Amino acid sequence: MVDLLAKDIMTKKVVTINQGASIKQLSELLIDNNISGVPVVNDEGKMVGIATEGDVIVKNTDLHFPRYFKLLDSIIYLESLTKFKNSLKKHLAIKVSEIMTTKVVSCFPETLVEDVVNLMVNNKVNRIPVISQGGEPIGIITRADIVKSMVQNK
Repeated sequence: MVDLLAKDIMTKKVVTINQGASIKQLSELLIDNNISGVPVVNDEGKMVGIATEGDVIVKNTDLHFPRYFKLLDSIIYLESLTKFKNSLKKHLAIKVSEIMTTKVVSCFPETLVEDVVNLMVNNKVNRIPVISQGGEPIGIITRADIVKSMVQNK
């Protein structure tokens, strides 16, 4: 049996986002593509980080939802709802570069799939971008890709 390489199992259509995009744009991109993370690129197309749903959620914990109580079927806010709405607008305008992970575990197209699996397990990551020698993302491998390759090559 021939050893599989990253290029054999990677998803070639890589969804990326520019580091200058907003969290709102990132959230929409993740939802629209039904994915949980994307490589972040600079204006030259080189990968500079990775952004995930987890990054958005962690940043979201900085938002403090206003406290309220119910009285006779009415909601009475103890804090300014307008202040919260303004904070939410500011939060959604934050740039992806401010929340992305910059230490990205990646591989090259010629990396053995078993080495990709070890990278995922040892670094506790769910996806590994496949990059060119120039640093551009050319593919991505998720845990689902690993499972598919195991089933197809048995």
